Amino acid sequence: MLDHVGLHVSGYERSRDFYRRVLAPLGGTLVMEVTEEQTGDGAHAGFGINGRPYFWIGTSSRGASAGPVHIAFTAGSREAVDAFYRAAMEAGAKNNGEPGLRPHYHEHYYGAFVLDPDGHNIEAVCHQPT
Repeated sequence: MLDHVGLHVSGYERSRDFYRRVLAPLGGTLVMEVTEEQTGDGAHAGFGINGRPYFWIGTSSRGASAGPVHIAFTAGSREAVDAFYRAAMEAGAKNNGEPGLRPHYHEHYYGAFVLDPDGHNIEAVCHQPT
């Protein structure tokens, strides 16, 4: 059910270096970084095991209002991502990124982002090619 989680951080480099050190004894490594230019708002670092990022940290010009906690749920299809987004909007969520490809993560990354009633950044993501 869970694909990955993320936290908003106030100091990107400081937090990246902190998690790089504390996750190493657990087998975790810095798997990828995404720049502000790629996201359009904030830098992000993904940590994981065996090349797959499961834990993310990041910044935003909107601060914690961009979602103090980020939870991504795995979707079995792009249609399920679209349905998640529609259901969330009908339930009162705020748009934080309409359904679509996010190739800066990988070529098949299809996700949708909403802010829940408490302002958490909730995502549904499909990693399948179609």
